[in-house]
Amino acid sequence: MKFDRPETTNPIDNLKVIGRPTHRIDGELKTTGRATYAYEHWDLGLKIAYGYPVAAGIAKGRIIKIDSESARQAPGVIAVVTTLDVGKREKGEHNTATLFGGDVVQHYHQAIALVVAETFEQARAAASLIDVSYEREEGVFDLSEAMKTAEKPSEDEAPDSAFGDFDDAYARSSVTLDAEYSTPDQSHAAMEPHASMAVWDGDELKIWTSSQMIDWWRTDLATFLGMDKEKIRLMSPFIGGGFGGKLFLRADAVLAALGAKAARCAVKVSLPRPVIMNNTTHRPATIQRVRIGADTKGKIEAIGHESWSGNLPEGSLETAVNQTRLLYAGENRMTAMRLAMLDLPEGNAMRAPGEAPGLMALEIAMDEMAEKLDIDPVDFRVINDTQVDPENTDRPFSKRDLIGCLRLGAERFGWSDRGQPGARRDGNWLIGTGVAAAYRDNLLVESGARVRLESNGRITVETDMTDIGTGSYTIIAQTAAEMMGVTLEEVDVRLGDSSFPVSAGSGGQFGANCSTAGVYAACVKLREAVVKKLGLNAQDVRFEGGQVRSGNHAIPLSDAVGADALVGEDTIEWGDLSKIHQQSTFGAHFVEVGVDVVTGECRVRRMLAVCAAGRILNPITARSQVIGAMTMGIGAALSEELIVDTSRGFFVNHDLAGYEVPVHADIPSQEVIFLDETDPMSSPMKAKGVGELGLCGVSAAIANAIYNATGARIRDYPVTLDKLIGHLPADF
Repeated sequence: MKFDRPETTNPIDNLKVIGRPTHRIDGELKTTGRATYAYEHWDLGLKIAYGYPVAAGIAKGRIIKIDSESARQAPGVIAVVTTLDVGKREKGEHNTATLFGGDVVQHYHQAIALVVAETFEQARAAASLIDVSYEREEGVFDLSEAMKTAEKPSEDEAPDSAFGDFDDAYARSSVTLDAEYSTPDQSHAAMEPHASMAVWDGDELKIWTSSQMIDWWRTDLATFLGMDKEKIRLMSPFIGGGFGGKLFLRADAVLAALGAKAARCAVKVSLPRPVIMNNTTHRPATIQRVRIGADTKGKIEAIGHESWSGNLPEGSLETAVNQTRLLYAGENRMTAMRLAMLDLPEGNAMRAPGEAPGLMALEIAMDEMAEKLDIDPVDFRVINDTQVDPENTDRPFSKRDLIGCLRLGAERFGWSDRGQPGARRDGNWLIGTGVAAAYRDNLLVESGARVRLESNGRITVETDMTDIGTGSYTIIAQTAAEMMGVTLEEVDVRLGDSSFPVSAGSGGQFGANCSTAGVYAACVKLREAVVKKLGLNAQDVRFEGGQVRSGNHAIPLSDAVGADALVGEDTIEWGDLSKIHQQSTFGAHFVEVGVDVVTGECRVRRMLAVCAAGRILNPITARSQVIGAMTMGIGAALSEELIVDTSRGFFVNHDLAGYEVPVHADIPSQEVIFLDETDPMSSPMKAKGVGELGLCGVSAAIANAIYNATGARIRDYPVTLDKLIGHLPADF
C-alpha cells in the first residue's frame, strides 16, 4: 500500500479498540516469568553449551599472539574460538567497529575470543586462562582535546545549514547569548544483557537473540558469516529493554554463531555487564555552542547551534543540532556539526539520538535568553513559535501545537507560582521549577505484515516487528481487531521472527506508527479477500461485531473461511507527504525540584509532560513510554555519565553499581497529558510516536528548575552536587 495522500475517514476512526486504554496482552507472560527471552530457552530438545567471551585489554593496537592451550585443556571445555583463528571478516552495513575477526584492536573490550564449555562456570574459568600478547598503539580518548582537530562531515551525511545572514543579525541583535554546554557519554544500561543462543542444522543457522531490528541483524550477520541470509532464522520475540543499544548486530550473536559451529551444538552467549558498556554502543558525549540574538520584545533574530562529538573512524556523529533547525522561528540561522576521531567504543543511537542531547543545551539557552530579556520562559517560547519550517517557509508543519502543550502545561503545573531564583524554601530545601520544550521528528519506515483469518475464525498477525517493552504486541492486536471487527481476545500476534514479513522494527520513535500502518495495509488486503469470498459489495461493507455487513446482509466473519485460512499480506510504503509537510512531534516538560541548601543534593519532586503526537493508539502503553522516558531524563540530568579513562581509553564505571541510573526512590509524581490530536498526513493510523519525545527536553527542564531553586546555572551535565555546592547561598 502506498500512502501518498492525506488520510480521510477509515475503519481505524471507529475507535472501538484503537485509542482505548488497554493493558498489555503480553503482560501476564512477563509478570509470571513465562515470556522466554534470548538466553532462557531450555525446552527445545537441544544439547546446550555455554560461551564466555574474552575481551581486549587495550584500547588500540594489534594482537600478536593468543595462547589458548591452557583454556582448551580446562575441565568441561568443548571449543575455543579466537579472533586470529577466524581472521578478518566483512563488516555489516550497520556496524562501525569490527565485532570479531582479525588482529586489529579498535577499542577496549573488543571481543577477541570465546570459550565454550559444558557449564557457564567452566567457560568463565577457562576464559581467564587465555593469555594475549598485544602491540599497543597510542590512542585519542578526550573529546575536549580531539575537538580541536574535528572535521566537517560529508555533505551527504550532515551538511552545515545556513538561512539568512546569522553573523550580521547576531551582531545587530539588542540582546544576545553565547554559551557552551556539554553532555557526557551515556550507556543504554538495559536490564536484559546482550545475549544470544545459536544452533546449526547443516548449513542453516537458527539464532535466538535480543534484537530491535530483525532484518538489519539477519542481513549483517549473513554478511559477517559469508552466507545467504535466507539460511538464517533470527528470532527475538521478547526483549528486556534496548533504548537503541540493540538496533545493530552485536558481538554476542556473532560469537554464539561461531561457537555453535565449533562446538557442534547449541551455544548460549551473554555479554558480562562491563563488556556490554565497553563493547557495545553508547550515546557519544557532545560539546555544544549555542548563540541566540533577539530584539527587546523577545523575537529571535538570529539563532546558531554548533556541536562537536567523537567516534571511531567511519562512525557517525551525534546530530545534536537537528531540532534547532525546526523548533523556533528566526530569520537568520546557522547550524554546524563536527566529528572528532576517538578510539573509544563505538558511539551510536541511544533513545532520541540527536534531539536528546541537543535539547539539553538548546533549552537551557532558551531559559538564559528569557532571563536576559526579562520575559517568562514559557512566553518566550510561545513568542518564537512557527507553523512553517523556518529554513523553508513554503513548507508547513503537518500538525504543530507546541503552544497548546506549553499553555496547558503551565496551567496544570501551577507555573504562575514559580517566583524568582532562590526565592522559595521548604526547610533546608531550595525549591525551583523549570520548563523545556520537547521536539522529535516523525520518521517513516516501510513496514510489512501478514494477517490470517484462521479456519476457527481467529485472526493471526505475523510481522518481524519487535517489542522492547513498548507495547507492540498490544497496539498491533488492537489494529487488527479494529480493522477486522473482532474483539482483542480473538487476535493472536506473533512477532520478532525473520520468517515473518519485514517490519519497521523498534527504533527512532517510528515503530508504533509504522508497524501498525503495515498491519493496517495487510488487513485491507484480508478484508478484500473476505468480501470477494462472500460475494458482497465492497463499496458499503463494514466489519463489526464479528460480522461482515453490507446493506441488509450480516454474515459471520468465520463464514468466509473454509479449511484453509484466508491471508492478507502487504507493506506500507511512503509517498512524498513528509517532504511537502514537516512531520514532527511536540511537547512541554515541567519539573519541580528541591536542592539541599547545605549539601547541594537534588531531588525531583514533581513532573508533568504534555505531548502532541498524533493519535494515541493506546493511552496506557503510551503513558508508560513517556514516564519511562521522563525517568531516563532524570538520570541524564543528575547522575548518568560514563567516566572516560583518558590515558587508557575505556569507560571506568562499566557496571550498574558505578553507572548510576535512577532508582524508585528518585522518581516523584509523574503526570502525562496527551493532546487530542490526529495527523492525517502521518499514516492511515493518523498517529506518530511518543517513546522518544518523552525524553526530549526533560534534562533541561530539570537543570532550569535547579537554576530557579539556587540561582546557579550549570551548563555541564550531569548536574552533580560538586558542581552546585560552591554556588549555594551562605545564609542558611
